[in-house]
Amino acid sequence: MRERAIQPIFDDLTPQSSYRLDTTLADFLPDTKPPQVLPPPTPPQVLPIPHHLIYFEPTKPQSAMLPDGTNPDQSPGEPFVRRMWAGGRVVYDHANPLTLDAGRGVCAEFIRSVTVKGKEGEEKLFVGIERRLAKASKEEALEHRVRQRLWRDSDTDFGPCSILESRNIVFMRSRTKEEAAADAAKSGGKILKPQRKPDWSHTITPDPKLLFRFSALTFNAHAIHLDPEYCREVEGHRNLLFHGPLSFVFMITVLQQQLRKEGNEVVKSVEYRNLAPLYCHEPVTFCGTKVAEGKYEIWTQTPEGTSVHRPIQLREAGYN
Repeated sequence: MRERAIQPIFDDLTPQSSYRLDTTLADFLPDTKPPQVLPPPTPPQVLPIPHHLIYFEPTKPQSAMLPDGTNPDQSPGEPFVRRMWAGGRVVYDHANPLTLDAGRGVCAEFIRSVTVKGKEGEEKLFVGIERRLAKASKEEALEHRVRQRLWRDSDTDFGPCSILESRNIVFMRSRTKEEAAADAAKSGGKILKPQRKPDWSHTITPDPKLLFRFSALTFNAHAIHLDPEYCREVEGHRNLLFHGPLSFVFMITVLQQQLRKEGNEVVKSVEYRNLAPLYCHEPVTFCGTKVAEGKYEIWTQTPEGTSVHRPIQLREAGYN
């Protein structure tokens, strides 16, 4: 499985998708007005953190997608047909940023690791995916040339890349409708008490329109964000799931609003884990605190005040 070659994804880096994300988030963020007009590609703006999540998404015909609406490139296949985003890491090279100048960018995706956990019959497959985002070369028309140029043996070596992203995806076995219904009937999830008191917090209540618009921006047809019946009868969730990447976007965006008040520090790297689900129509609170010079932890809480994400720590930060 590690040898599977995933086709590189090219994207035209225009301000359009970033503008639409800003417009989508504006009503959910403190003291934020939506942008009045789509900005031009000149003078070019640096791709905002963490807006890379809405670029470089695979575009496949419907017939090539899995029954749950997900991308088959990373899937191990039967019997591991259910998937969740378990966490990851993002590192930014601010000396070589991607810019929204209408130029072409490319993402090469590699499988770094495959790990099996759990007893036989209840195994979970954890697939470590590395995404390397860079400006595209005019000569790169062939898949193997992109992969050869961007690949590095070390997952911390940027090479010509601007962003290194690791995604940990967990694949699980299918379940019966009865098993799914029993899980959906449970009132609570994993309870994780926050270990720190937040210095700031912000609460939103995600609704189906927000979930749909983020799914559209990321070209993500995963049924757990779109189909309540699928959530209950197949995945065992009580409602639509709030995207893990969308909660990441909110946490980092709220953090950056706070950083601008404190000296405009720059996010260089983030490591995170998603440990429990968040649901549509249920309030979530994004919290954060400074733990050391240039280091912060941010997390998401349920209305009961229990943490459903492991705190995200900015491992490094610098000043503009």
